[in-house]
Order: sequence, then structure tokens, then C-alpha cells
Amino acid sequence: MALHIAYLVAIVAEAMSAALVAGRREMDWFGVCVIACVTALGGGTVRDVLLGHHPLAWVQHPEYLAYTLTAALSVGLLAPLVLRLRRLFLLLDAVGLVVFTVIGCNVASELSMPFAIVLVSGMITGTCGGMLRDVLCGQTPLLFRKELYASISLTTGLLYMGGQDIGLQHDLAMILSMIAGFTFRILAIRYDWNMPRFVYRGDWS
Repeated sequence: MALHIAYLVAIVAEAMSAALVAGRREMDWFGVCVIACVTALGGGTVRDVLLGHHPLAWVQHPEYLAYTLTAALSVGLLAPLVLRLRRLFLLLDAVGLVVFTVIGCNVASELSMPFAIVLVSGMITGTCGGMLRDVLCGQTPLLFRKELYASISLTTGLLYMGGQDIGLQHDLAMILSMIAGFTFRILAIRYDWNMPRFVYRGDWS
């Protein structure tokens, strides 16, 4: 139940932040709603399509669409307030990253997928929505930039599944892995921890 509530909070927060990105791109309200839904629900959708897991989460629970659309439309009225709550949205984004990751791992585990596929499924769920948002908005995806994001998702999934493999009770492994992933993400933001970048400016001729 707590994981489900955290998921609902996360998709609402992701939808609102995505609506702001769409607004900066001067999209119409249809575009804003599409970007919000893709960001909030896209990771789980891509995961389910790749794993052949049906029905899709938002098809089985159409209320998820209602939540994301309401969140996106509310940004038009609350944009100045939302901008002032940037730090809160960064915290909620970190919560969403670890919650989506754990849910993605659970879905793959229930399908009896190999360990590596479980980890990748968690990462796809946690990061793919944001990647789709950035692509649709004409930006280099955060996933491919210097910030620690996908690596934190993978770490969370590894701790979650690894904890169960060594005998930790499921809920304990879930809580500890999400706390670790959340803390890792916040510290990375606070201290500007980055992935090494590959920079090549050589002449091909």
C-alpha cells in the first residue's frame, strides 16, 4: 500500500514537472498533456511492451491517466508556485526514480525473468519516461548527460534484488534499497557528483 501511494505521488510530480518543461517549449495544452503522460507513465509502458506484460498499467488502471492529466492541467494555474517548490520536486523526482525502479524489478521478477533482465527492467521503468520527455522536447536526455541517474536506478535495483537473494525479508530489502537509492541521488545533486564524460574533438579527415 505504501509503495502504491508513493507511486501515485511520483507520477503526479513527474507529470507536473514535465508540464513545466513543455511550457518552456511553448507547447499547446494537448502537447503539455502528452508530455506529462509520457513522462509519468512512459517508463512502465516501455517496460511492459518489451516484456510482453499486458494489460499495460494505465490500461488496467485508467485513473492513472486522470491523475497525470489533472496534474498537468493544474500547472497552468499553479506554475509560479510550482517553480518556487523546485527543491521539493527534486526530492519527489528522487522518490519517483527509486519507486519506479523497484516496481519495474517486481514486474520482471513476477514474470520469472533472469536477474540481469530484472535490473534492466527496473532501470527502464525508472528512467525511460524522462528520456522520452527530453527527446520529444528536443533536449539531450538526462540519462545521457553527466548526472548520476541511470546508475542510481541500477544500484537501487541491485540492492533490492541482492538483498532478497541474501535472505533479507522482502519489505526490508525494498525499504533499505529505496532509502539507499534516494540518499545517493540527493547527495549526487547536492555535491554535483557526475559520471565521467567522453569528449572527442579530433579531426576525422
